[in-house]
Amino acid sequence: MPVFDYDPPDRFVAGAVGQPGARAFFLQARGQGRVTTVALEKFQVAVLADRLDELLDELLDEVLRRSGGRAPVPAMAPAELADEAPLELPIDEDFRVGTIVLGWDPETAQVIIEAQEAGEGDEEDEDDGDPLAGDRPEPAVLRVRISAAAAREFSRRALKVVSAGRPPCPLCGRPLDAEGHICVRLNGHHPGGLTA
Repeated sequence: MPVFDYDPPDRFVAGAVGQPGARAFFLQARGQGRVTTVALEKFQVAVLADRLDELLDELLDEVLRRSGGRAPVPAMAPAELADEAPLELPIDEDFRVGTIVLGWDPETAQVIIEAQEAGEGDEEDEDDGDPLAGDRPEPAVLRVRISAAAAREFSRRALKVVSAGRPPCPLCGRPLDAEGHICVRLNGHHPGGLTA
């Protein structure tokens, strides 16, 4: 099982390439003279960012309650960590992400993010009596360990990347396409196609 381990990375970001409505989403880690790029779905980026913020908010509450003041977990992304640079080129996908796991290491005060490669079908891999099932290669893993402040910045940028897509329809909330939109709130009619 190839493990791409960054403890900590010099840079860890989410990004997208392409036009809204046809964008491809990636996580990219850089460090120790190498870059690892993994592909994932837009919803995975959004869920990862939301769950990171939830984890950090819970940690912040817990640490403040215990310490009575200072916490290594910032409430917001520090401005000095802002990263607006594009993904590093060329974008060579190492694998497509199936599962993402989050963790917290209290000894190092680091967030651990593990993105595991999607398997064939990405279902519960049962061998179903297949004698060769044990010969399947282990999935690749991208593992990064970052500070709570870096995790806040990752989340801020990831949510910005996700929201930079197609604008939502003001009536139904679904994404508007450049070539038109069939709005369910208008009984499936194009908003510009109504006549009096």
